Amino acid sequence: MVRAGEGKMFSSIDFAVVAIYAVALFSLAQWVSRERAGHHKDASDYFLAGKALPWWAIGASLIASNISAEQIIGMSGSGYAIGLAIASYEWMAAITLIIVGKYLLPIFLKRNIYTMPQFLEQRYDHRVRMVMAFFWMGVYIFVNLTSILWLGALAIQAVTGLDLVYGLVALGAFAAAYSLYGGLKAVAFTDIVQVVLLVFGGFAIAYVILQDVSGGQGVWEGFSILMDKAPEKFDMILSPDNPNYAALPGLSVLIGGMWIMNLSYWGFNQYIIQRALGAKSLAEAQKGIAFAAFLKLLMPIIVVLPGIAIYVLSPDIAKPDEAYPTAMKLLPAGLLGLVFAALVAAIVSSLGSMTNSISTIFTMDLYPSFVKEENRKDPVVVGRTVALLSMIIAIIIAKPLLGNFDQAFQYIQEFTGFFTPGICVIFFMGMFWKKTTANGALAAAIGSAVLSFGFKMLLPELPFIDRVGLVFLVCVALAVIISIIEGNRDQEGSVDLGDIDFKTSGGFNLATVLVVIIVIALYATWW
Repeated sequence: MVRAGEGKMFSSIDFAVVAIYAVALFSLAQWVSRERAGHHKDASDYFLAGKALPWWAIGASLIASNISAEQIIGMSGSGYAIGLAIASYEWMAAITLIIVGKYLLPIFLKRNIYTMPQFLEQRYDHRVRMVMAFFWMGVYIFVNLTSILWLGALAIQAVTGLDLVYGLVALGAFAAAYSLYGGLKAVAFTDIVQVVLLVFGGFAIAYVILQDVSGGQGVWEGFSILMDKAPEKFDMILSPDNPNYAALPGLSVLIGGMWIMNLSYWGFNQYIIQRALGAKSLAEAQKGIAFAAFLKLLMPIIVVLPGIAIYVLSPDIAKPDEAYPTAMKLLPAGLLGLVFAALVAAIVSSLGSMTNSISTIFTMDLYPSFVKEENRKDPVVVGRTVALLSMIIAIIIAKPLLGNFDQAFQYIQEFTGFFTPGICVIFFMGMFWKKTTANGALAAAIGSAVLSFGFKMLLPELPFIDRVGLVFLVCVALAVIISIIEGNRDQEGSVDLGDIDFKTSGGFNLATVLVVIIVIALYATWW
């Protein structure tokens, strides 16, 4: 049995591997960020990579930005506590990405936008843009950025013994150093390296830990032993008597609120969609989306399986979020450094992406609203300054906010679930119902938070995913009623769907079929 805190410590070989990774990543970021002689980096270059991203960079960057400490550490912790059912967030996301590429991305690219709040002003009015811009700034800094830093520092401490404060500062400084100068271009073009390292490192730890479970008899034997010793961890659809039903309430993960959570994250989230907005073309963006969908299918092997294995090997660790760091200690010298570098790659990629999105929203949405044009600074300078300040704030507040949570991933999902129903209503009705008014949109946004809080207080036993679905439906009704009261007529900024090309290539259609078949097969196997 492996105990928490036991296992191999970092060797000089491991430190060397991590150092080589850090130097290589920093050098690559500076190289891809260089500009041709005489060219001054402008807002399009910094925030959208000059709208020249190829499909492979888009797909890799989507996954590298998504898979971070909150995913690797947090979902491994949930794998330890709940089991394979937590993989629904990954497998359902693969289908969600296809929907985003097919139906949402064509509208956003047609509008030629930099940010999600910018689309909201085009569709509704300035008030909606400001409300959502402030909201996203707050969530990105106080929830997402802090959770990535905190869980990353926790992992570093568990593996290397480095003090949490030093880990927070080291991660923030490294992410800022490699991403601040080049912006989205630096992040996106280095993310292909990050994803290769992440996938290789993830499969390496899965291989080693399954070999350990089987006593060297092979990975398939190890996997069979896991299913024999912990069959309850391989239920994809939890029954009401399952102690974790409140986190993943049965069929709701297939037909309920999880769709709202996923569509909000992958379709309307600046942090994610910004890569696709920087594509060379719609077709290139859709290829990148399809590439990301296939990568999402692999993620449970990397982020959930180690947690289940540690449940069998070391069932008495102090907190579920210690599962992945405990698994890493099983690795031999050199490979430990490589997997640790993969973890750091995931963390710093997400940090770079998050700070770039924060700076984009501030510079393109908030800054022009409060500073007269003649007094505005270079947007690239403003963006870099905001990115750095947001990182400093997140480092300072990370421990006070997240230090007491056992499963940070579940905390993040429940907190964001207060707002995602309203976000989905605002965007979906803004895109697909021309009569939706700005006041209807604002009512949905405010109603989402108020109703979610009310349901949580009055019906605490209601699973939060079910609450998300229920609040979404109420917010739709609220927006419809207000829009009808205000005249029931087409709005000036409404989307002309007849002007949008929703046709997709044969390759994208084939990818769609394959992704759907694979997801159905996975659920049929572990129903």
